[in-house]
Amino acid sequence: MSELIREKLSLPNGHDKLLLHSCCAPCSGEVMEAIQASGIEYTIFFYNPNIHPQKEYTLRKEENMRFAEQHGIPFIDADYDTDNWFERARGMENEPERGIRCTMCFDMRFERTALYAFEHGFSAISSSLGISRWKDMKQINGCGERAAAPYPGMVYWDYNWRKKGGSARMIEISKRERFYQQEYCGCVYSLRDSNLHRKAQGRDLIKLGVKYYGDEDDE
Repeated sequence: MSELIREKLSLPNGHDKLLLHSCCAPCSGEVMEAIQASGIEYTIFFYNPNIHPQKEYTLRKEENMRFAEQHGIPFIDADYDTDNWFERARGMENEPERGIRCTMCFDMRFERTALYAFEHGFSAISSSLGISRWKDMKQINGCGERAAAPYPGMVYWDYNWRKKGGSARMIEISKRERFYQQEYCGCVYSLRDSNLHRKAQGRDLIKLGVKYYGDEDDE
């Protein structure tokens, strides 16, 4: 594994306790290890009612739980309230990736993260979502800032996890841990559109639970 220089991180405005929303183990691996290397106290908050189907949701959650346990990090398993997510997504079924449906989805997840943080003594929140090159970091940060705004003293930490080798380290950790390699963002509409794109290219449709980081290295 390549040597990467990690700067000493600190939470903004003197905050000392972080609630980190996590979407999956591959995205959160580098984020978790970077935070831990800086000695920041944090807890993982897993709230992702967008993930479909439940088999995919369980794969991502349980892998994330194992990685958190491996590092001795508390893990909050929040509700899988898919009915609420589909209600909020109503009318947005055909919106493109990174469009208003994704904004709604980030808003929903971050709102619950901020509420839990407020109720349990966390004054800073952040998310592993922004490390993915497939995501719009400005969109994600805007949602995080909106979620934190109603709570006095709470801050959304908008650190750029991609910089200084973070994106490369994310892949290296995923291969080291042989994380499950999901092939679509997570929601039923993302799965639908990804499969339509594959079908148009004459490729096989997505199969859940079969692809893992590092498998290609064994071929």
